[in-house]
Amino acid sequence: MSEASLRRAVVIAARSINDVGLNPGKAGNVSVRVRGGFLITPSGVAYGRLRPERIVRMRMRGDYEGRLKPSSEWRIHRDIYARRKEARAIVHVHSPYATALACARRGIPAFHYMVAVAGGDSIRCARYATFGTQRLSDNALAALEGRRACLLANHGVVAFGADLEAAFALAVEVEFLAMQYCLSLQFGGPSRLGAAEMQRVLRKIQSYGQ
Repeated sequence: MSEASLRRAVVIAARSINDVGLNPGKAGNVSVRVRGGFLITPSGVAYGRLRPERIVRMRMRGDYEGRLKPSSEWRIHRDIYARRKEARAIVHVHSPYATALACARRGIPAFHYMVAVAGGDSIRCARYATFGTQRLSDNALAALEGRRACLLANHGVVAFGADLEAAFALAVEVEFLAMQYCLSLQFGGPSRLGAAEMQRVLRKIQSYGQ
């Protein structure tokens, strides 16, 4: 895709996040990898006011083009792209149930086989750090080891994928899993799947879909 097309895709993804209830107002951010860096939503701009020309182009060394500042969480995006070559797009949201678990500093265990869509037998919760800091990015990278999504303590969710559609879909899936897990806790907690079963699921899910 051309950069112009990617800019439009970032705007569409950001608005879709609000439309499906994953984010309130200006919260969260979206990015996509481009040659030499990435495109990311600007800081403090309501998604309804986004335009392709307002999407910020950043280089991997941390500088950016244009007059609008990038999202305060640009370090997480940059560091994921630097560490995980398979990451082509990233979505960060403050979705209700997943953020509720993050505020309790709880991850999502293997209570349902679909936990495996995030790449492992759990969805970890990263240790807390102040938003927009390098420490938060470092903590997120640790929680994402062997995973494509994690919770951020007292903050929200980060998910990445091979494209914007995949990253968005994973963020939605994490929120539904978080909701199901929260509901099951009201009935005394779920029965968890064992390590051997989750390994079978992880192998099967690699060939899931078309």
